[in-house]
Amino acid sequence: MRWAEGFIAADWGTTNRRAYLIGADGRCAEEMEDAKGVLSVRSGGFGAAVAEIRERLGDKPLLLAGMVGSNRGWVEAPYVPCPAGIEEIAGALAWPEERTAIVPGVSFREGDDADVMRGEETQILGALAAGLIPPDALVCHPGTHNKWVRLEGLRITRFTTVMTGELFNLLKEHSILADQLSGPSEPNGSFERGVRKALGGAAITSELFTIRAKFALGDSTADGSSYASGLLIGADIGAGLALGEPEARPILIGRPDLTRLYAAALKIAGREATELDGEEAFLAGARRIVELIDERS
Repeated sequence: MRWAEGFIAADWGTTNRRAYLIGADGRCAEEMEDAKGVLSVRSGGFGAAVAEIRERLGDKPLLLAGMVGSNRGWVEAPYVPCPAGIEEIAGALAWPEERTAIVPGVSFREGDDADVMRGEETQILGALAAGLIPPDALVCHPGTHNKWVRLEGLRITRFTTVMTGELFNLLKEHSILADQLSGPSEPNGSFERGVRKALGGAAITSELFTIRAKFALGDSTADGSSYASGLLIGADIGAGLALGEPEARPILIGRPDLTRLYAAALKIAGREATELDGEEAFLAGARRIVELIDERS
């Protein structure tokens, strides 16, 4: 059976998983999402967890991407070193069973610099394969561990990770600022002030405490969540823009609620950005990898 006649593509992360049934026409016919990330699967339990996906979406070949291919996942799919294109990715799939393939991540190493990604490569290279972005570009993938990626000649040649999402979540859930960060982050005036502070070189660890200080002094108008988000994202884009050309127009790929915050911060920094939906990019990447599987079988 050729994969392109129908398959399941799953983006399986640390805390959740999302799977899509793709028909022979290349369209998504059905999907599922749950909180069964790789950390929730007990040792030896991945076979049953994979069977659950097929029970819900059909007995089809299964392409898995994300942390399921890490050393905490089912079977480790070794990183493909930069420069890495989708052909290299498809050529390094791990096969825990005959009709199940795991997409490898990408690594970068140069001198003292080292970085890794898993899952983002499928979206980024999928957007390339679908012609949604040019072959040479600066891509930002917002998330728990935000990625800034340089693309050259249809390949990932260099990238850097910024732990913006994780730091924000830690502050929101476990810090003295938790009560002040309980609301949603919006691209409002507080967000803009945070972005400008960070871009101006302010000490982020010091500025974050002003959120607590204003609250203690009775300032009920302060939007701590948006201000903290602006500080962290401002520092994030300051680091990420250094990876591209001075006039590069960043391409944002990911969840729309995250890409809009980064687009707003980039506009404050004087850069226009293009936003792409991460789900669309992921499915494009999965379809191209499946085409390459069929071509090589």
